[in-house]
Amino acid sequence: MTDKVEQLEFQSEDQSPQTGPVTCLGMTFENDEARRAYFTEELRKKLPGLRKIEGFPIGEDEDILALSEPPYYTACPNPWINDFIEEWEKEKVTKYGRDLNEEYHREPFATDISEGKNNTIYNAHSYHTKVPYKAIMRYILHYTKPGDIIFDGFSGSGMTGLASEMCSSIKEIQELGLIVDEYGNISDSSDGSIKIKSEIGYRRAILTDLSPAASFIAHNYNKKADKKKSEQVLRKILSEVNDECGWAYLTFDKIPDEKIISTEIQKISNIDEMKLFCKKYEKHLYPVNYYLWSELYTCSSCQSEVNYWDAIVNSDEQSVKKDMLCPKCDAIMEKKYTEKVFETSFDQISKEVVNRPKITPKKVSYTVGTKRFDKNIDIFDFKIIEIIQKIENLNNILDLALIKGDKTISPIKLGYDKVHSFYNIRTLYMINSYLGKIKSHDAINDAQFLLGSALPKLTKMNRYMPQYASKEMGFRALVGPMANTLYFPSLFVENNFIPQVQFQLNKIINAWNELHGNVISTQSSDSLNIKSNSIDYIFIDPPFGANIMYSELSFAREAWLKVMTNTSNEAIENKSQNKTLQDYTRLITDCLKEAYRILKPSKWITVEFSNTRASVWNAIQYAIQESGFVIASVDALNKQRGGFHAMITTTAVNQDLVISAYKPSEENINRIREQTNTPGSTWAFINQHLEQLPQFFGSKGEASIISERTPRILFDRMVAYHVQNGLPVSLSSAEFQVGITQRFPMRDGMAFLESQVAEYDKKRTLVKEFTQLSLFVSDENSAIEWLRQQLMKKPQTRQDLHPIFMKEIQHISKHEMLPELDVLLEQNFLKYEGDGEVPSQLHTYLSTDYKDLRNLSKNDSKLIEKAQDRWYVPDPSKQVDLEKLRNKSLLREFNQYIEELTNSKKKLKQFRTEAIRVGFYKAWSEKNYQTIVEIGNRLPETILQEDEKLLRYFDNAQTKLGL
Repeated sequence: MTDKVEQLEFQSEDQSPQTGPVTCLGMTFENDEARRAYFTEELRKKLPGLRKIEGFPIGEDEDILALSEPPYYTACPNPWINDFIEEWEKEKVTKYGRDLNEEYHREPFATDISEGKNNTIYNAHSYHTKVPYKAIMRYILHYTKPGDIIFDGFSGSGMTGLASEMCSSIKEIQELGLIVDEYGNISDSSDGSIKIKSEIGYRRAILTDLSPAASFIAHNYNKKADKKKSEQVLRKILSEVNDECGWAYLTFDKIPDEKIISTEIQKISNIDEMKLFCKKYEKHLYPVNYYLWSELYTCSSCQSEVNYWDAIVNSDEQSVKKDMLCPKCDAIMEKKYTEKVFETSFDQISKEVVNRPKITPKKVSYTVGTKRFDKNIDIFDFKIIEIIQKIENLNNILDLALIKGDKTISPIKLGYDKVHSFYNIRTLYMINSYLGKIKSHDAINDAQFLLGSALPKLTKMNRYMPQYASKEMGFRALVGPMANTLYFPSLFVENNFIPQVQFQLNKIINAWNELHGNVISTQSSDSLNIKSNSIDYIFIDPPFGANIMYSELSFAREAWLKVMTNTSNEAIENKSQNKTLQDYTRLITDCLKEAYRILKPSKWITVEFSNTRASVWNAIQYAIQESGFVIASVDALNKQRGGFHAMITTTAVNQDLVISAYKPSEENINRIREQTNTPGSTWAFINQHLEQLPQFFGSKGEASIISERTPRILFDRMVAYHVQNGLPVSLSSAEFQVGITQRFPMRDGMAFLESQVAEYDKKRTLVKEFTQLSLFVSDENSAIEWLRQQLMKKPQTRQDLHPIFMKEIQHISKHEMLPELDVLLEQNFLKYEGDGEVPSQLHTYLSTDYKDLRNLSKNDSKLIEKAQDRWYVPDPSKQVDLEKLRNKSLLREFNQYIEELTNSKKKLKQFRTEAIRVGFYKAWSEKNYQTIVEIGNRLPETILQEDEKLLRYFDNAQTKLGL
């Protein structure tokens, strides 16, 4: 780039709010309203044909049209995507002066990165999973140039689009620790040199998601916003709602004349009388922050109804008892064995008699001036609830039943089987008024976005946890809903609608920007109306197995939009949808095949992975390679602040893994095919693959092995590519190992091209420390040994081990049924759980690596806290017992194989090699040679040939039987 950065204000003609003429897809309109009216009518005409596309959402035409902002965003498949691509390709030449045939080469962005979530824009609207947009910016800046087209097929809340926009912001780029020079060149001088890495400038994004809620959120994050106008309209709506309904969230600090006022309160029978009463005593009434509600349980001893608050919360109101205590008979009750009290009532929305948990208001938090206070519910508070219960004609609230699913089954069992049942009637009263005002102000899009951002804090799922309460803070112990669940707690808060929405509005105003240019579509990623070889870069964060039930969790949000997810092709594991891991693998593979089709040759895809199950990790890797991509790197992305589950459990994962893969160029594909059935196809693949791999990995005087350059992994990648493309593999592993050392320069056990090795040697000489690849994990035995090495160096929690363990096992043998990390840890190592003295290994490590823990005794509380939940290598005496337990478990597995094969002639395709080894050992000891031979014959021949232990047992057993 030659122009100075001051001239690079990356705003397209249509990127700032305009009241005059606007240009869109080559057409000029009088204003934005005229543009929207034209394309809305065009979308209406196209809807019958669009409904044939996979993933078309469930909804009426008018509701889809009302949400859409065509051609930029449609609440259905977007028919203008290819028109935008054509325009953007021309823009690369006319605006950025680029050659469309320019040479492209990038190494994978092979760097472990960390980005936090505490960002105003990021937090404006919640979603089930969100990657910080600043983390995505790093990938976009690395892989693309200004004007490039980016695709995200699982876009969620639209952070990839936001990241593409922010690549035009000097401030945002500098906050990444990068340097922007006066010409807009971006560099990173952390390695002591100034190397041009990217260029500042706007990238274009195409965002698709199956969920209408997700695409709607993404649109509002990515749209052209007129902050001032939108803020004025939304604040006016909230003011009108408050004028109409604000009385419902008022309370007395102290009732001035209790006898007189109590008499007046008892006479109130409707809303109009209540409003007059509130007007009369307005000087004594104050705004409520929230009400605390409590469920009731039946005492198993005296059969009385027990208020959960009274039974579990101590008198200080800031701590809880271990078990519930009946206030009437002092019986101790375990909650899981105590039944909830249900009550029959009339549902004002469905007009049905329903049976749901009985709840009662217990406390109220309110504000006087700038101070918060709390009190018990009084006669006035109860009267408001009584009056609210009489409200009719809440016409804007839909009577919509929950879909039956893996997550929704829990609230349905409780009687919370309708979307509106998630809310107290007072909240519905406010939402009903709000939705009515939206219509009168014609502000559906902005107002629905604002409502959606506040909804999670308005349901009965907002937990109240007294142990987090603080009297100094005014009885505040708000914890919020539990992430990615539909959990209804026994103590919950009913937040005041107005301040909650106002709070979200302040965040949204800061999140909106005047950048625009991205295109958003609501559809499945396994059937894209995008032309082939048209995308410059793909970043996706797809669903992972049964991690999150997106459609079920989004249902309550989409109900307010009146457009719902079509779940037929939702890529998840879900019992209610009859989707297994195999179904998930098939669906995610179909999506990745589409991603491969639309990506330009030689370009990159980044796949973020977040799952605790090795089987899902294997499924993702399979899907990526089966689609045609070649994996080049696996790295870590630390999103810093985990969800609730990540903060309280040791089985959660703080780090996501990031897979970098590329689409081979047509030239290289042809070169490999031309040499089919010869070793040349192998070396043609390796040559082009080495070009794509990082040349050096390290920082701060340390370097690490690049595992992708090691012969064994190179062999795996070569085989995977050939098999996926139906090509024969012409070299054995042994021949490959010999050939690669003869053909390529080897450094530190890694292969390089002649053109790469000089750069590696130069950087290698500057490194003081080098981390050798001490162990290649290919089966259960090597995985255990790897864990042993890790824990010998540093006793760690399961949470610490998991991300690096997942990276190590990506090349596990295909036949190996590797147990989950938890099983390997439990069967082979010990965890310190805070009981007794800190074990010697932990004590030695902590006192050596932490200055503040030195010279402490093994039973010091500070040391115990630091050692809690860390796994360590047991001493020999305890190791013997662990080994016995492990062998018993492995023998049970082996016996299952015997039983499985007794009445079958099939071979074992996947199994625990360690179980076979232990079973063969036991059979040999018992001279049961027949079992060894029979099972051996059912194993793949290659496994026997490659495992010297199994082969030794098998050969000798055959000899014993005279075979």
